[in-house]
Amino acid sequence: MRTSEISRVTAETDIRLTLDLDGRGASDIDTGVGFLDHMLTLFAKHGRFDLSVNAKGDNYVDDHHTVEDVGIVLGQAFAEALGDKRGIYRYGDCILPMDEALIMTAADISGRDFLAYGLEIPTEKVGTFDTELVEEFWLGFVRNAGITLHIRQLAGSNSHHIIEGTFKSAARTLRQAVSMEKGYANEVPSTKGLL
Repeated sequence: MRTSEISRVTAETDIRLTLDLDGRGASDIDTGVGFLDHMLTLFAKHGRFDLSVNAKGDNYVDDHHTVEDVGIVLGQAFAEALGDKRGIYRYGDCILPMDEALIMTAADISGRDFLAYGLEIPTEKVGTFDTELVEEFWLGFVRNAGITLHIRQLAGSNSHHIIEGTFKSAARTLRQAVSMEKGYANEVPSTKGLL
């Protein structure tokens, strides 16, 4: 089973996360950051990942530590659940429309972390959520998952739609990349034999 359970406790956050890569999209999310909860619920649903996140952070300061640290822990969970990456498809991509927004994502489960971030979010906030934290979340994720992730905004002017489209598109991209390729259960998808 490709599952993971991660706990991370720092002076700023206390996070417990469980992940099943082969789930059905069930989620139980409570980070103390309402907008992030909504995005992670969408991420689980569209990626068909079973995901549980319970986070307590120093939100009286701001949401930065919680958002970044949840990204870190989710990345660690992906890395652990993927194990030696035998049999995975490795690559994924998606172009997703979210009303007027159009988001493209592409991923390589390469063992090398890299984020190409190309969003132009027009507002500083969506509700009380600082939109600059979207990039911090994905940086935390890719650095700890060992994944190359490209995110591009092809169209859009509504901040909420751009961010929501990003989480949905990334989820569908990652679903494709972590899927098991038929007939290749014992193979690592690399000429090096290691990812």
